[in-house]
Amino acid sequence: VQLQASGGGLVQAGGSLRLSCAASSRTINDYGVGWFRQAPGKERESVASINWSGGSTVYADSVKGRFIISRDRAKNTVILQMNSLKPADTANYYCARNRHSGTSYDPETYKYWGQGTLVTVSS
Repeated sequence: VQLQASGGGLVQAGGSLRLSCAASSRTINDYGVGWFRQAPGKERESVASINWSGGSTVYADSVKGRFIISRDRAKNTVILQMNSLKPADTANYYCARNRHSGTSYDPETYKYWGQGTLVTVSS
C-alpha cells in the first residue's frame, strides 16, 4: 500500500489548510488511518485517527476543536482539515494506515506510512 500525503504549505497563524491522504493500489477503507506530525528536534506525535467507517475519531488535546479528520470512502482518501492554525502546528505531517480497523494513538500499530507534507505556520 502506498500512501500519498498532500496539501501542506505556508499559512499565517489563524489560517486553515486541508491535508489529504490518498492510497494507491489497495483500499484503506477497511482500516483505521492516522495523522502524525514531527517538528524539527521533536518526537513524532499523534494528531488524529479515524476508524474504518469514519464513525469514530480521536484527537490529540493540542488540536481538539481545531482539526477535523474525515474520510471519503469513494475516493479511498482521508482528510485532515486544520483550522485556527498556530505556529506550534508547524511540522511535517504524515498519514499512516493502521494494522486494524480502529483508531489508535500508537504509531507502532500502523503498518504503512506515507511521505510527509510540510506545514509551516507563520506568526
